[in-house]
Amino acid sequence: MTFTQTGDQTIREQVQAWQKLDTDEQLALFWFVYKEMGKSITPAAPGASTVSPEIAESLFNQVKELDEEAQLQLQRDLINNVDTQLTREYGSVGDTTKLLFWYRLSQGMDEGTIVSFPSDYKLSSQSQQLLERIKGLEFQQQITLFRDYVSPMGAEAKPGAEI
Repeated sequence: MTFTQTGDQTIREQVQAWQKLDTDEQLALFWFVYKEMGKSITPAAPGASTVSPEIAESLFNQVKELDEEAQLQLQRDLINNVDTQLTREYGSVGDTTKLLFWYRLSQGMDEGTIVSFPSDYKLSSQSQQLLERIKGLEFQQQITLFRDYVSPMGAEAKPGAEI
């Protein structure tokens, strides 16, 4: 699925390039983005007026309770829009809450409560180039890019279905 909210051509191109990577490489790039820029993203996601930290934390806690393989599979399912209860819950929240949820997953990777990448993992050259382009964006463009990237993930709740 290719979807972007912004009218900024640069952001659209970066999101589309990210979405064209295979699923695990998308996850790896997100992890590297967090490692490189996580400290600057921190105040943006939790402090946003439209964020619901309780919902993001509830989703995070559900993921934290899964075993490592299920944690990884859920992240893959979110990217691939697989329809499960957790991906529908994720799909029903606002974009800034989604951003906070991914930020919490990254924190969980740091803390060892969420499955992480091997310490010697190397990004593909294509992902490394994309990371460098992202780092070159202005802060607000980075946040917009991340929001546009996480927004279409998950699954939509089916009419009449309980989440």
